[in-house]
Amino acid sequence: MITKVMSAASLILATIVSTAALGQPSRQLPPGVEMKKDLTYAKIGDRELKLDLYLPEKAKEPLPLVIWIHGGGWMGGSKAGCPARRLTSEGYAVASVEYRLSGEAIFPAQIEDCKAAVRWLRANAGKYGIQPDQFGVWGSSAGGHLVSLLGTTSDSGQFDVGEHLDVSSRVQAVCDYYGPTDLLQMDVKAIPRARKHLDPNSPESKLIGGPILENKEKAAKANPIEYISEKTPPFLIVHGDADPTVAHYQSELLFDALKKADLPVHLHTIEGGGHGKGFGGVEVTEMVNQFFERTLKSDEAVKNVAVTSTSKASESRSGQGSPMGRERRLTYEQVMARADRNKDGQVTKEEFDGPPRMFPVLDRNKDGLLDRKDFK
Repeated sequence: MITKVMSAASLILATIVSTAALGQPSRQLPPGVEMKKDLTYAKIGDRELKLDLYLPEKAKEPLPLVIWIHGGGWMGGSKAGCPARRLTSEGYAVASVEYRLSGEAIFPAQIEDCKAAVRWLRANAGKYGIQPDQFGVWGSSAGGHLVSLLGTTSDSGQFDVGEHLDVSSRVQAVCDYYGPTDLLQMDVKAIPRARKHLDPNSPESKLIGGPILENKEKAAKANPIEYISEKTPPFLIVHGDADPTVAHYQSELLFDALKKADLPVHLHTIEGGGHGKGFGGVEVTEMVNQFFERTLKSDEAVKNVAVTSTSKASESRSGQGSPMGRERRLTYEQVMARADRNKDGQVTKEEFDGPPRMFPVLDRNKDGLLDRKDFK
């Protein structure tokens, strides 16, 4: 049930272990879709940054584009897992973008890369049969944070560096799945079992290059809510109220800020939903479809209305679920950064806050602990 919001209430750890909870999109191409793999969209020194482009083969006219930005705590993940690819059957071109991770370069490298990808895609829209003024973005966790930044910074020039600077990096729609929005408030209103985010070794600290509390200015520069303006496009925000990694409050903060600015925003809460877990319902899938249909295909202007809605967490089935997909095998360092709460170099079942079925998969020697031996 959807209601107009009368009142309402940001950051990250784009969960690493929960990638499996997001469903596992098949690596096989959908029928009638052509993949342009590893297109270089920018070069940083000798480092080439690449994206994959999925194009419906029988399109008779230029198509709107949805750009997928993967999660992984800014420390992991890859463009290979692209659940947004399903939108090719709905009449969209889809791009999946790689960006520099925090182990390679600290913020703002990640958003600079995403903006460079948007500019490159727009500059090459004619070549690939894409509508240059119909760009949507979709991301989860760390990817949700980055697509929110793409939306709120718009074409202000913030974080635009590199090539194609005469081309806008503005996007026309943002679908944010449980992304951080205010790094300094990551622990506010968190559920009891939630992990803490102010540790010097947290993904947030690694993102900005130092402990969050000692680098408040740097942290603020990474906050999407800092850049909201009249140019900010419509937002669809989806978040579980039992998320142990990014508190639901992060999405409330973004929703409230957009509502205060009289901008179109829809916050959908999944009751009992975790960090991607429980997102596989038909209702949520259809909500995303309708959002992009309304913002990228309709000639009608989107009304500046703030709405909220709720649904119950679903039982994910194979090929469904939350949108991150199986992006890569997790490393020892990633699992420890997320779940080793007492810093003893190993994780017990009690400490592990990813999907329960994931623990035995990672525990390769079946000793009831996750430690370095399981990742050799």
